[in-house]
Amino acid sequence: MVMYDRFAFIYDSLMSDIPYDKYAKWVQASAPASSGKRLVDIGCGTGVLSVQFAKAGYDVIGVDLSESMLTIAQSRSLEQGTDISFVCQSMSEIDGMDEVDVAVIAIDSINYLDTLEEVKQTFERIYEALSSNGQLFFDVHSLYKMDVIFPNGPFTFEDEQVAYIWHTEIGDEEHSIYHDMTFFVRDDSGYYERFEESHYQRTFSLESYTQLLKQIGYASVTVSTSVFEEQDEEEIERYFIHATK
Repeated sequence: MVMYDRFAFIYDSLMSDIPYDKYAKWVQASAPASSGKRLVDIGCGTGVLSVQFAKAGYDVIGVDLSESMLTIAQSRSLEQGTDISFVCQSMSEIDGMDEVDVAVIAIDSINYLDTLEEVKQTFERIYEALSSNGQLFFDVHSLYKMDVIFPNGPFTFEDEQVAYIWHTEIGDEEHSIYHDMTFFVRDDSGYYERFEESHYQRTFSLESYTQLLKQIGYASVTVSTSVFEEQDEEEIERYFIHATK
């Protein structure tokens, strides 16, 4: 189970190139914000998208399994003057929510689910929480990214505060990968602290996701590959999926 305890405090600097604003615009294009419209940001991490949605006018609830991430998200919300409720829950065990207008699972968070059964359970829990005509937005890694791009590691990153070496290894299950990352974080005295994180992700075929949604009862399912930027049809790395109850 990935808890992101120490990783949480450098997460934002490593994710600085993610175009969160484009993600928010994708959601808003089909589910415009209005007074009282309830949005659940599942796998909200440090709350970057949660705050954007709240500023756009949604009534936002942020959900994440990592208490460390939620601590940062809460601080961000207060600093930005937004009123967001944050809940520590697993996405496959979401409970206590109803009449949700919009549910978002952003930045491949759903790929941290190990089995298709857990994916199904997540879709079912969200379906139960959604109001009539409620909408679900999420994205997933493609088979191409999992099977071709990720195994080409190691990958490296360095700036003035953080450096990492990111090793990847093909997982035991098909279309899965182990991420083993060694971080070096500079402190105020100029010394670097080293720590390690190990993550596991798995994806499934696009058809598996869309068929599950339809079996559960979602009335319409659409797929996009150009929310962030145009992708070559033969080298698609990420699918963006929108489903309506």
